Amino acid sequence: MTSLKQIPDYGKLIGRFCEDCRLRGLTDETTRRYRSSLLIFAEYMSRHSRELVGMDLKSLKDFLQYVKYERHAKHKTVENFFSAISAFSDYLVFEGIASSNIVLTFRKRYLRRYKDDFDDSQRRLLTLEEMSGYVSSILDPRDRAIALLFAKTGMRRSELLSLDVDDVNWKDYSITLKPHPKRSNRTVFFDDECAVALRRWLTVREKLNPKNKALFVSYQSLNRLDRNGCYEAVVKYARKLGLHDASSSRLEDHFGPHCFRHFFTTWLLRNGMQREYVKELRGDRRREAVDIYHHIDREELRRSYLACVPKLGV
Repeated sequence: MTSLKQIPDYGKLIGRFCEDCRLRGLTDETTRRYRSSLLIFAEYMSRHSRELVGMDLKSLKDFLQYVKYERHAKHKTVENFFSAISAFSDYLVFEGIASSNIVLTFRKRYLRRYKDDFDDSQRRLLTLEEMSGYVSSILDPRDRAIALLFAKTGMRRSELLSLDVDDVNWKDYSITLKPHPKRSNRTVFFDDECAVALRRWLTVREKLNPKNKALFVSYQSLNRLDRNGCYEAVVKYARKLGLHDASSSRLEDHFGPHCFRHFFTTWLLRNGMQREYVKELRGDRRREAVDIYHHIDREELRRSYLACVPKLGV
């Protein structure tokens, strides 16, 4: 894996860019992805005796060919690379190191066309029967609790991984999420099916006796479960049931943590929940000034949730 030390000319500059990302309030995960992509880009530019700061259209074209045809990157990975490079270029312009961000026009010309091939792709949506069968196939108490918490709350992976044991309120079956730049409302609810799985996992967790407050921990290290551990905890069961095909380039052939959010949103709407309630439970950022004056009663939201959340019979 490439490290900053292996790219001495640009390591400090990328490091300062990452500090700027944190100062702007970007999440640690976004900053990590930017850093990883930029290190690969910097290594490529260095290998071809090209200047990272003085990147031109030819360099960007060559790098696009490299990630598509030599690294065989999927469309989302390609987008992530050029999103990071564009953000980095913006930083260079702001700092007066570069005069303009040429990545903006490059992305508009090349990546939109590249993405058009996937316009008909939709994230996999499980039926109630498929989700029930999926959850029922999970015997591990931790992984079952993770799956049900995802399915019943629609929370993001980073939100789930940051949960502590004392974030769960057993009086009204609610959870207070940690602050997240993409989320407004931090309260989510869960139902009896989810509560059973959570209590079972907490019993196992108590026996493991981890030296931290993390709700979900790794069996090996007993540290807080990380992104890869969470992904594997979800995907390995989907793979066994034929719900996830890692070799396919079609989005609908993949099943990962974000598919639960898709499931949660779709089935709440299909079960008749008001759109503003669904948005509140999803924690979508309020985009219009009038939204801040739209107050939703917590108890009314909880009752609506319990009436509309899909029952899986698990």
